[in-house]
Amino acid sequence: MKAIVNPLFSATNITKRYETVTVLGDVQLDVRGGEIHALLGANGAGKSTLCKIISGLTPASSGTMQLDGVDFQPTNKQSAETAGVQIVQQELNQIPTLTVAENISLSQLPNTAGVISKKKLAQRAQRALDRVGLHDISTDTIVGTLGVGRQQMIEIATALDRKCKLLILDEPTAALSPAEVERLFERLEQMRRDGIGIIYISHRLDEVAKIADRITVLRDGKYVCTQDSSALTTEQMVRLMSGEETVSRSDFVSFETESIVLRVNGISGGIVRDVSFSVNRGERLGIAGLVGSGRTELLRLIFGADTPQSGSVEINGQPPKRFAHPQAAVAAGLAMVTEDRKQNGLLLSQSVRVNTTLCALLKQFSLLGVLRGSRERSVTQEMVQDLQTKCDHLEQTIETLSGGNQQKVAISKWLVRDADVFFFDEPTRGIDVSARRRIYGLFDSLAKSGKAIVIVSSDLEELTETCDRIGVMSAGRWVGDFKREDWSADQIMQAAFSQYKQAETVV
Repeated sequence: MKAIVNPLFSATNITKRYETVTVLGDVQLDVRGGEIHALLGANGAGKSTLCKIISGLTPASSGTMQLDGVDFQPTNKQSAETAGVQIVQQELNQIPTLTVAENISLSQLPNTAGVISKKKLAQRAQRALDRVGLHDISTDTIVGTLGVGRQQMIEIATALDRKCKLLILDEPTAALSPAEVERLFERLEQMRRDGIGIIYISHRLDEVAKIADRITVLRDGKYVCTQDSSALTTEQMVRLMSGEETVSRSDFVSFETESIVLRVNGISGGIVRDVSFSVNRGERLGIAGLVGSGRTELLRLIFGADTPQSGSVEINGQPPKRFAHPQAAVAAGLAMVTEDRKQNGLLLSQSVRVNTTLCALLKQFSLLGVLRGSRERSVTQEMVQDLQTKCDHLEQTIETLSGGNQQKVAISKWLVRDADVFFFDEPTRGIDVSARRRIYGLFDSLAKSGKAIVIVSSDLEELTETCDRIGVMSAGRWVGDFKREDWSADQIMQAAFSQYKQAETVV
């Protein structure tokens, strides 16, 4: 590999310690101007920690950095932004009670003598939204009312709205539809032509192969190598990240029976309109659709997290009902791994043990009102081993884990609780390739044991690999139902766009 004489950014011997734990050890990275540089590694490899150091969110324990040939040691996020470093983190960093316009310009509100100009605020926000193709979102929409995918696009729009020398994107496409991904890539190509350096973190290796110029691999907090992306296959990337040979998933095996476990009858609420479907015992049902099509909203209505306006749910032949609260849904045999683990799935300040056993305290870990600590620890340790969750000990707080390991704990708590029907909303978001295979194996095990599984994913390839059947949502409606033996990616995507095309025709 040719030596870099004058990189835009360089980091040398970066080390980060938390008490006695070293999460980064002597890591190096350099990024050229006009380059998309992918940063790869399994969950817990140190990718996000390195990017937090670069963007001023946490200090390094040792090491040096340079930006444009000048020493660069940001003391906080604002100082990094002032120097020209912007970051879009894997976990959303917005204020959900503020509008889209207010979130986009939060650190740079247009004002005169302290009085904010609403007109300039809206105009700037509209330009930012147009830049990433979000023409259908009003600038005065409250961010918290939008789905995670759209919130992610707004955060990307915010970063792209500001001039920068170095842009860091941590899993930017995890919750985006294929059309939104392509729109983002077009914008990144323009930034590359403008000479901006881009650090790109993604577990979607096909994306990395498509857009990255070079790749740096981290493993267990240490630097492995930097290579041109064109010199590596995706299999080689995985091998560098894991240090092991990859094992391909075996041929799909169906465990579906003819016994219906879940029946949804005409459920409506919010953007969801009159949706009906059923899931059999042992069946893995995928739900595809564009971001904003109502996939997550549908699961929330069924689960009682949102209040349905009409319709009903039947589980195991019980009388039709609407769940007024998730607690009632859980008691009836439903479990739901939420799309946003940070806001809805985990207690970040609590331990791995507490989060893993939380949903089953009274059911499994309490005797006459007294918690059985040894039983909690035993079950938690089993879950950590089964999903290979990387943590230092069972009392480690969730907020100190990597995003992918947080997701494993979010899944673990429902496995411990057990249920007849499992909802998985973007289950592999932020999870590396090898861990993703383990999650797919988990789907197989649950299906084989007779559970009904519903999987919402923005990754169509994931659904076609793991599901018996795929239903499609479009603009709040259930518009397609495809069996494994006769589906095609083109049919599914045509269905996903169908209601939007009708709306355009009417207009």
